[in-house]
Amino acid sequence: MRINVLPGLFVASMLLAGCSSTNELDAAGQRVTFTDQQPAKECQLLGEITGSQSNWLSGSGGEGSSLRGAANDLRNRAAQMGGNVIYGATSPTQNFWSSFAPLDSKMTGQVYKCPQA
Repeated sequence: MRINVLPGLFVASMLLAGCSSTNELDAAGQRVTFTDQQPAKECQLLGEITGSQSNWLSGSGGEGSSLRGAANDLRNRAAQMGGNVIYGATSPTQNFWSSFAPLDSKMTGQVYKCPQA
């Protein structure tokens, strides 16, 4: 019995290629800014969110690339909430397991909606 593995390899390679993409910043996310100063009193706190970037098979960009992807995801999610400012963004430090396995990069911050200047 002959088994044709070529179609299976093609499908597997296409699935794995999808795992290595970086989060792109959309048009709404481009209008969201980061700040390290407490937003003004007229700004409304909308909540805290986390952005993430899968690092599975995407090691070619390095840690900076994965954090950029997490920041893009965070900005896109903030825009979807109606926010335009992210305050106090932090990224958890790497742990023992991240040296051996490609864990997701994450970034968390508080989302505010502030009046436009």
